Amino acid sequence: MNPETGTHTTQPKTRPNAGSTVVIRPVTDLEGFARCVELQVEVWGYAEADTVPKRLFLIAQRIGGQVLCAFDAALPGGAGKYENMIGFAMALPGYRNGHAYLHSHMLAVRAAYRNSGIGRGLKLAQRDDALARGIELIEWTFDPLEIKNSYLNIERLGAISRRYAPDIYGATSSELQGSLPTDRLYAEWWLRSKRVEGMIFGAGVPRLRVQQTVKVPHEIYAWKTSAADTGKALAVQTAMNCNGRFATGLSSSAMRAMRRGTAVLSWGAGMKSLNTNEEQLQGQKQVLRCAQDDKNISSSNRSMRLSE
Repeated sequence: MNPETGTHTTQPKTRPNAGSTVVIRPVTDLEGFARCVELQVEVWGYAEADTVPKRLFLIAQRIGGQVLCAFDAALPGGAGKYENMIGFAMALPGYRNGHAYLHSHMLAVRAAYRNSGIGRGLKLAQRDDALARGIELIEWTFDPLEIKNSYLNIERLGAISRRYAPDIYGATSSELQGSLPTDRLYAEWWLRSKRVEGMIFGAGVPRLRVQQTVKVPHEIYAWKTSAADTGKALAVQTAMNCNGRFATGLSSSAMRAMRRGTAVLSWGAGMKSLNTNEEQLQGQKQVLRCAQDDKNISSSNRSMRLSE
């Protein structure tokens, strides 16, 4: 990171334009936020009612959150032209259990630039900014049926998960979700933990003692968007509902790739080996309280669906 400009420069492994350079920098004005809204529609296929408006990006940036954007600097106009924006990450500030943290609400990368390290670069830029402000935890939700995203969160960034929220967002217009409930795992990214630093700097990480697993077939992407195969996708999603596992002290921290794109998500014990101090472990009661809150929200969402 350039400490004077707050920008990050990365060289993706593959890219549409040979020799291009990706620059990650904060965005602070309405024109840039409007481009983030456009990318939401492009990446998720949202209807207008489901998009996060530019005003919320403005608020996030003003009250201590983050709006970090990736640009293809090789295109005409470089990183200073909003039309060259190829991805963004947006986070909101949070406070729980006596500690400030960030909730990373959105991470988007244009299709032509995926699988080139840009998503990970945006997350690492979030980490740099958070640590510079004395924040050591970033959380976000993710769909465990999205194999590549789950792998990034768990195996490339070192996040762990101890909470599961059934149908947390209710019905959505996103094409990626199909007709499935919006079930999500919470990622906890302890920025100074041995696990996270080991993942980022290649120093090796402690592994959990695996006790339970769920297989995510590579066909899950097609099943989610096919009315004829929704039942198959729902069966995998139901197997993922893991608050019972978390209540017994298990956590999810392994996503192993298998043949032909199938993956296995694992749960196990051994949290003390993953974090840097006991203070990070004292949140277990808070985790369970949050899980109950999520359960109440999801029950309300399901009731609304039945009444529609």
